[in-house]
Amino acid sequence: MVHIQRLHAEQWARGRDLRLRALRDAPDAFWATADDEAALSPARWRARLERADAATVVAVVEGTDAGLAVGAPHHDDPDDAGLYAMWVDPSFRGRGIGDALVAAVVVWARAAGHRRLRLEVADHNTSAVRLYERAGFVATGAHGRLPPPRDHITEHERALDLHR
Repeated sequence: MVHIQRLHAEQWARGRDLRLRALRDAPDAFWATADDEAALSPARWRARLERADAATVVAVVEGTDAGLAVGAPHHDDPDDAGLYAMWVDPSFRGRGIGDALVAAVVVWARAAGHRRLRLEVADHNTSAVRLYERAGFVATGAHGRLPPPRDHITEHERALDLHR
């Protein structure tokens, strides 16, 4: 059974550790790198969790942090929310944890009054694409690439209308 918990500022080290696990496990899935994030100060990690306009949620299975997702105003349009930092530990995949994390961010985004929830997903990450399709996200037609040296990774945007 999966339990979803929202992290708070005093849990910054837990959030940092989980984020670094994600970046080390899937370096081609995220804009940031493990080295970039490992260099952040404790104050910076705490500040991320203090944001009133964002939510960091963790999936816990049998006492183990098994996944992470962040909801925050979208970087291009604050009327929309963004789903960021989505990750499930490989040993817990296939158990519905990704679905539970996405659902938690959808609930947060609706409660915060956002119009849509948007995300970017690597084109080659077919299991993530299927996860987002199951949740109702549709391709918007926007495309991009990760920054060098990972600029060979192409991604596309998907969005979920929160008012349907």
